[in-house]
Amino acid sequence: MGLFDKLTGTQHPPLGVSPVPGEELRAALLDLNQPDVPFVVRYGGGEQCDLLAEWRLTDPAWQQVFVQSQISHTVRIRMRLVHKDHEVRVLEEQWQVSRVGTPTRLEVSSEYTRGPSRTVSREWTFGRGESGRLEATETFRFDSAQLRDPLRNTVLTSGWTWRGVVFGKL
Repeated sequence: MGLFDKLTGTQHPPLGVSPVPGEELRAALLDLNQPDVPFVVRYGGGEQCDLLAEWRLTDPAWQQVFVQSQISHTVRIRMRLVHKDHEVRVLEEQWQVSRVGTPTRLEVSSEYTRGPSRTVSREWTFGRGESGRLEATETFRFDSAQLRDPLRNTVLTSGWTWRGVVFGKL
């Protein structure tokens, strides 16, 4: 694995693993859709890809004396199956829109990233526990690896290469 592969998040299947047919890989990726997973894998028609995995979430809004903040985060992984090379070309995209405001003023900021990255977001609530001591309880967690890892592992165990794309076409 070269430096460019490391920067793009490209990984190759283990030695000795024979690639499965493309339709079998497509079916395995679509089978990742389960009621207990926080993402969906679907056909990517119109999105210029073969398959699209998406995770949309909104952090719980918090309020403090007339101040409200809300963060909307979208993670999307577009995948194109290149049958002749037995590789899945992958473009990871993330958008984050933050809104902070009062009844008289609203501020909005946004951020877009393209390429492999890891985003982890956590939120805690502080309060008194049963012992009367101050305790922190995690109320929200987001980790972009929970979307990428099952997709990548399915591709690699199917004998295909997971090839990250940062620049150019998918």
